[in-house]
Amino acid sequence: MILDRRLLRNLDFVLITAVLVMCGIGLIFVYSATHGGVGHGEPEDPFAYFKRQLAAFLVGVACIVVILTIDYNLVRRAHPFLYWGNIAILVLVLLAGRRVSGAERWLKIGPVVLQPSELAKIVVILTLSNYLADADMNSRRDLVIALLHVGLPTGLVLLQNDLGTAIVFVGITMGILFVAGMRPKDLLAIVAIGALASPIVFFFGLKDYQRARIFTFINPYADPTGTGYNVIQSTIAIGSGGFFGKGLFRSTQVRLNFLPAHHTDFIFSVIGEELGFLGGVAVLAIYAVILWRCLQAASGAKDTFGQLVAAGVASMILVHVLINIGMTMSLMPVTGIPLPFLSYGGSSLMANLVAIGLVLNINMRRQKILF
Repeated sequence: MILDRRLLRNLDFVLITAVLVMCGIGLIFVYSATHGGVGHGEPEDPFAYFKRQLAAFLVGVACIVVILTIDYNLVRRAHPFLYWGNIAILVLVLLAGRRVSGAERWLKIGPVVLQPSELAKIVVILTLSNYLADADMNSRRDLVIALLHVGLPTGLVLLQNDLGTAIVFVGITMGILFVAGMRPKDLLAIVAIGALASPIVFFFGLKDYQRARIFTFINPYADPTGTGYNVIQSTIAIGSGGFFGKGLFRSTQVRLNFLPAHHTDFIFSVIGEELGFLGGVAVLAIYAVILWRCLQAASGAKDTFGQLVAAGVASMILVHVLINIGMTMSLMPVTGIPLPFLSYGGSSLMANLVAIGLVLNINMRRQKILF
């Protein structure tokens, strides 16, 4: 389907600009965090990680272009394929996935390594929105079905020891349910059930290293050279940046390899050290613009499905930002989820760009074409 030029009038260029700026910042800091090597290795090519991230960005942009040419409502026809295909891939990860940092969440297809749980977030947003668009939010039956709908992929992700993605699924679900009109008493009931179940999950549903992360959150200095090391080094990096930062490419925590995962989970720490408080606030301001435009797309959508998808994308980005930045400042437990558009990782970047493509599509088709 060729994109009608008249639809271009409704393209959200504010959102496009904010996302491109954020991706540009991400590319700069991926290079800053990796051109001297990650860990204790020196890469033959200092641009190796930058090139991979740039390639993922270009693929993501191509996906946005394709998405814009298709009416987003056509996705509803494919929802059974999307949902069960997603389940099949998550099962495949359990059977043949690669284990990294205690989690089994990677699939290698030839030279390409993918993280299916990142794309699973988009599928959950689309399929849950499709169901709730026609559901009766006053019906307990419909609410239970919606929770079971998300519960299956969430359970499979938990079996991969990927607690961070499971938490994101919960955030997406609550955001979409809220916008769909879930009754306050049902919301309180879900929160109460979650609170009552949390001790059971903590003692019987988490691995030892996951429980250790929670104890580390309470007191990282209880094990400063072990489980608390990452958080301590992260807070040192952010704090040492001061108000204006040490300057681009001058992060000592990165150069001296004190800060682990500085190109992935803790890239905000690098930003804080090199650009200081001002740089961190600027990044948060850009995220605020992205979230604002996603919510604007939701409020102006021409149908319930579009409204819920845009709200789901906003919920996904918000949960990622809160958890990732929170853990870098020791305000939340370390859960190992990336910072949207900034952290190194092709699967994450492409999934987030696909999500933005959906929001742009919804906003672009918010009204009938006027002749």
